[in-house]
Amino acid sequence: IILYSNKILGKLIVPFKNWIPFASDLSLERIIWKVAEQLFKEVQKTYQEKTQIPDDLLIALRFVFGSCALQALDLVDQRSVTCVSSPSGRRAYQVMGGSGLLYTCYTYCHYCPCPAFSYTVLRRNESLLCKHILAAYLSQAMGLFQQETLSDQHMSNILSGRAAATDT
Repeated sequence: IILYSNKILGKLIVPFKNWIPFASDLSLERIIWKVAEQLFKEVQKTYQEKTQIPDDLLIALRFVFGSCALQALDLVDQRSVTCVSSPSGRRAYQVMGGSGLLYTCYTYCHYCPCPAFSYTVLRRNESLLCKHILAAYLSQAMGLFQQETLSDQHMSNILSGRAAATDT
């Protein structure tokens, strides 16, 4: 599995090989984010062509994101991701977690209010993302999310934590 993962990751890292001599200018986290962004592009391209994610990309997702990759894909399969937007252009993703709680995720700043994000991403620095944000990215790449347009006032309430999209 590791050799297979390295094969796909090597393919993803190739566009960044010119940066490697400048490693002092790029942190390891920044390089990993670039690999992750390329991986999302590969998922999008492949899913559009084949309507499925091949094993090599699944292995790469697992390699980069760890165990939350499969949990995130499960959330996408369950159609648990909703993109909420407003006429002013604000946008966020709401993900229904396995516990039944709704988490408002912000992909533009890689933030989720869930306990796993606080603990494993922010406090322990053990993961790039939680399963909710990863599900938002994957659903976006695969085009498998629900869309809901809200008033600017309602979106403002969501962004301030005073309401959920399903609240009236």
